[in-house]
Amino acid sequence: PFPEFNRFYYDATDQINCHSHMTYTMIKEKYPNKTNFIPHALPDNLFHPISAEESKIHKVNLLGEDRKDDFVGIWVNRNAKRKRPNDVLLSFSKFLKLLDKREGHKKATLIMHTEPTDQEGPNLFATAEMLGIQDNVFFSRDRLDFEKMNVLYNISDYCLNISFAEGFGLTTLEAMMTGTPIIAAKTGGLTRQVVDHRNNTENGIALDIKTKSLVGSQSVPYIYEDYVDDYDVAKGMFKLFKHNKSEKKKLALKNKVLNYARREFSYEKTVNLW
Repeated sequence: PFPEFNRFYYDATDQINCHSHMTYTMIKEKYPNKTNFIPHALPDNLFHPISAEESKIHKVNLLGEDRKDDFVGIWVNRNAKRKRPNDVLLSFSKFLKLLDKREGHKKATLIMHTEPTDQEGPNLFATAEMLGIQDNVFFSRDRLDFEKMNVLYNISDYCLNISFAEGFGLTTLEAMMTGTPIIAAKTGGLTRQVVDHRNNTENGIALDIKTKSLVGSQSVPYIYEDYVDDYDVAKGMFKLFKHNKSEKKKLALKNKVLNYARREFSYEKTVNLW
């Protein structure tokens, strides 16, 4: 709902510039003369595509020879409740079962760039073991510079974000800047990334919200949490897996994602809008 509890701040502000298009549409209705949409942005030199050959070498070096042909997903977030890390693992386990049932193998890896034992979230080692997928999950626990993060995005076939509340979702944009498609919930700032607003095509897989929960606190009395279904996430992974079997389709989607990210979230565009 419109955050009426923030009206004091909006009234006291001369100009309101929104990173999230969802926020922009909401606030503009009340303050049409001083509200603008100025999307988040990244310089081109931070995240960018690398050659297919270079990507293959990095993939083997990081994940091992036995995973060189794996379908790879990446999840980059803090291990905290809002990011739904356990549901990410549950969704991936359901995808592996789909893969085994329909393709006869489980050649897939999920990279989780996070701290599995963060006190703000669950013990991801224990969850992966309970689900029996520990051999298919690769935990990247170290803080990495931009160059190394760029490699992780490039060796991945998709980047996943199913947070139940996401103002923008910066890591999915980082992935898109390398041409990596995303699987994301249609909530907050993620919607404008995963859905091309010009023609409603998808830059990967856009996940419908199945449950909305109205929550709040003393400082933020009411706000929705948007939840996608775990099995829908698994089916989205499988759909992208089947799509990637055609190199032509895979390359076309990669180019679409890259061009969209550069057009809609360019550094120059954001600076000029400011």
